[in-house]
This record gives sequence, structure tokens and C-alpha cells, in this order.
Amino acid sequence: MAVQRYEGGCHCGRVHYAVSADIDNTIACNCSRCAKLGVILTFAPAESFVLESGEDALSEYRFNKRVIRHLFCATCGVESFARGTGPGGVEMVAVNVRCLQGVDPDTLNPKRVDGRSA
Repeated sequence: MAVQRYEGGCHCGRVHYAVSADIDNTIACNCSRCAKLGVILTFAPAESFVLESGEDALSEYRFNKRVIRHLFCATCGVESFARGTGPGGVEMVAVNVRCLQGVDPDTLNPKRVDGRSA
């Protein structure tokens, strides 16, 4: 697959977005947060992500180095994406692929990332 357009969001539907991303390049991180959530992530430049609804429903959580803005729905608690800065200072969005419509996470082969040691 190449870059494709997907729609996604939280469980209750308050947060909804569209993103153009390549889900062939996903990761599964073992940091203290990702491991507990079981997220599978793909990354997209901020300009490839459009939050269509739910800005007012988002709560933010930062931990460790406090550089990633983990955003979750204040109603249902689902973190469907996060915002941060990638290599070279590019604004990025980390998208929880499990929250994308029409995507079967069991068909993916995420790269294991050792976030616990970072």
C-alpha cells in the first residue's frame, strides 16, 4: 500500500478526523503508555491530518519528556491520535491505526519499537 486517505476517531464519535497515511509502516511501542493501551501507530505530517470534529472534546496528557501531546476523548477515553514533532522539526500526528475505519489491525505487521528504553 501507499499513502491512502482514512477516516477515524474515538469510540463515542465525538472525535472524528481524516488522515492521509501509509499504514504499511506501523509500529508497536513498548513504552509504559503504549504497552498498556495496545496501540498500533502510524505517523503522518500534520498537514495530512484534518480534525473534522471534537476539538472541544479532547483532553491532553503528557509524560516522560513531555514532548508528545497524547490527546484523548474526554467522553469515552479513547486516544485515537497524538501530536508531536518528528525528526527535523516536522510537526507530526501519531495515529492509532486501531481507530481507523475499515482497517483490520490483524492484517498489519507493525515494527516493534523499544520505547521503554528510550
